[in-house]
Amino acid sequence: MKTLTVDLGERSYPIHIGPALLGAGELIAAALPAPRTVIVTNETVGPLYAQRLAEGLEAAGIEVVTRTDLPDGERHKTLATLETVYDRLLEGRADRQTAITALGGGVVGDLAGFAAATYQRGVPFVQVPTTLLAQVDAAVGGKTAVNHPRGKNMIGAFYQPRVVVADTDTLNTLPDRELRAGFAEVVKYGLIRDPAFFAYLEEAAPAILEREPEALTEAVYRSCRNKAEVVAGDEREAGQRALLNLGHTFAHAIETGTGYTDWLHGEAVAAGMVMAAETSRRLGFLSGEAVDRTRALLERSGLPVTGPTGLATDRYLEIMGVDKKAAAGKVRYVLLEDIGRAFVTGEVPEATVREAIEACR
Repeated sequence: MKTLTVDLGERSYPIHIGPALLGAGELIAAALPAPRTVIVTNETVGPLYAQRLAEGLEAAGIEVVTRTDLPDGERHKTLATLETVYDRLLEGRADRQTAITALGGGVVGDLAGFAAATYQRGVPFVQVPTTLLAQVDAAVGGKTAVNHPRGKNMIGAFYQPRVVVADTDTLNTLPDRELRAGFAEVVKYGLIRDPAFFAYLEEAAPAILEREPEALTEAVYRSCRNKAEVVAGDEREAGQRALLNLGHTFAHAIETGTGYTDWLHGEAVAAGMVMAAETSRRLGFLSGEAVDRTRALLERSGLPVTGPTGLATDRYLEIMGVDKKAAAGKVRYVLLEDIGRAFVTGEVPEATVREAIEACR
């Protein structure tokens, strides 16, 4: 097991990474104010891992009050689904000391986290991520949200977990497509701030995607270390944390424009990062060689480097115009100066964005 800390003063918390951690309930017990929890999972993950998690918690003296199996998929990350979580909390007579433990991917973590942030004005929250995307990104940093038909993650809150337990064994049952989608977020850390990590991924990608345990654990650990450092310096995205959104403005337009059905989040991020790289090149910030390296790593990893053919450029721009990262009426883009060097700007001509989207169609 590898452990690192998200340093937020009194609200600091550990991230434990490694195999066979689902049954290590003592890792969670040490972070809770009272020995009671509700498990929130989904209908795919629950049958695989909820019992093992519950047994580990109970062995550590934690009462599992109830379990909620939500429908699976991004299209269910809604206020209506959130209400079912509240229903189960009330039925289980969960109080302010009863923790919510999220077992699943990014959708489960976002929903359960927002429920934890808002139920009785805030209850303890635990993340047990079971997808690569959640282990390296969604479970760390305290972003919680649900979607709105007009925009992704438009309703949410910053709310940090008490502990993150990332059992890498759970990735063995993850479909190949979802593993590749999570890998897009791993690549992101190399692009925005860690060129040595990017170079490592260019060599190690096959081993990671073949689920070689040491390579997989190393990828999760280095990704979490990068995110923990960013979050510790900018918890609420007032500055450098915005760099974590590389490609996401384009990606959220893809997801919203396709109705949260056809594209996985990581797939949209992969195409979005190429669009961001193309925008950077056309503005004279990024070399063609860096764009080619970015595209090549993603493409070799089985990820899309072009957007959906049926999504019109005008529709991209319409959705991006109401992106939650917009400020003073301008869309803020994360662009690249080099592999490992990113920056945020609201001064990007719409014509250049159009050209980049068209180049990645």
